[in-house]
Amino acid sequence: MNVLVGIDGTERAFTAFERVVARVKETGDDLTAAIVASEIERPETVERRVREVLDGEGIEAAIRRIEGHAGGGLVDLADDGEFDRLVVDGGERSPTGKIRLDSTTEFVLLNAETSVTLAR
Repeated sequence: MNVLVGIDGTERAFTAFERVVARVKETGDDLTAAIVASEIERPETVERRVREVLDGEGIEAAIRRIEGHAGGGLVDLADDGEFDRLVVDGGERSPTGKIRLDSTTEFVLLNAETSVTLAR
C-alpha cells in the first residue's frame, strides 16, 4: 500500500504521524510525509522532526512540502500521486464527545477521492 500522511506541525499531527510510522514498520507499506503550511511551526522545523522520527524507526520515506491551501494540496497530491490512503490527524473531541475537525481535515474528507483515514 502507498500511504500519504499530512503533517502540519501540531502535536496531534505528530501523534498521528508516529502511529502511521509504527504501522508502516509492521506492514512494509510505502510512506510519503506531506508537510503542509502552518502557523504553528516553520516547515523546516516540521521536516527536521519528521526525519528524526523516520531515522529513529529505520524507515525510508519521501517527504514533500505543500504550499498554499493545505487541504487542496493534500487532496491533489493524494489523488494525482496514486496513493492508496491519505492519513490526517483525527481532530479532537468536544466536551459532549463529538469530533471537532479543523478546516483542513474537513476539506480533505469532503473532497478526496483517495481513501482517508483519521488517526489519533
